[in-house]
Amino acid sequence: MKDIYKDEELAIPEGVTVNIKSRVITVKGPRGELTKNLRHLNIEIKFAGKNALKFAVYHGARKHVAAIRTVRSIVSNMITGVTKGFQYKLRYVYAHFPINVIINGSGDAVEIRNFLGQKVVFHVKMHEGVKCEASKAQKDELIITGNDLEGVSQSAADIQQICRVRNKDIRKFLDGIYVSERGVLEQDA
Repeated sequence: MKDIYKDEELAIPEGVTVNIKSRVITVKGPRGELTKNLRHLNIEIKFAGKNALKFAVYHGARKHVAAIRTVRSIVSNMITGVTKGFQYKLRYVYAHFPINVIINGSGDAVEIRNFLGQKVVFHVKMHEGVKCEASKAQKDELIITGNDLEGVSQSAADIQQICRVRNKDIRKFLDGIYVSERGVLEQDA
């Protein structure tokens, strides 16, 4: 069954400007600028007043209507990114061979050595706009920060996936680098 009309609204906070041009959304805020191309989705995106966005679908089937909430969440995450930023914390877990993680000078690439005693060096490049640093407060912890939630979470996932244990019983070999905490960078006062 098709819905004749479905819509959702999203409030735009102060200090954030949103531009829409043929379903390419640009969000500017105090931390920077993010752009997302949503041309592949057949959704009407328009301003509902001065500081609110409206996402609408006409004659939509179930999956088409479900895309409204997805687009709303994407834009909401972009707004959060340019106002507060995102942060993921990763912890090294090892039983015998200590994992060595070397972060390059600009913080946009990571080298993982001595994983399970292997001689292989794993290289992970961070996505655009994402920085990585070693935690000063906690031993064996990486902190990944950035404005784009997709970039930050995918960079964390790349690091976690490259340290998968292969050809061994994973119930016994729990070694790896795992996401321990995720959230926004700047908390509300």
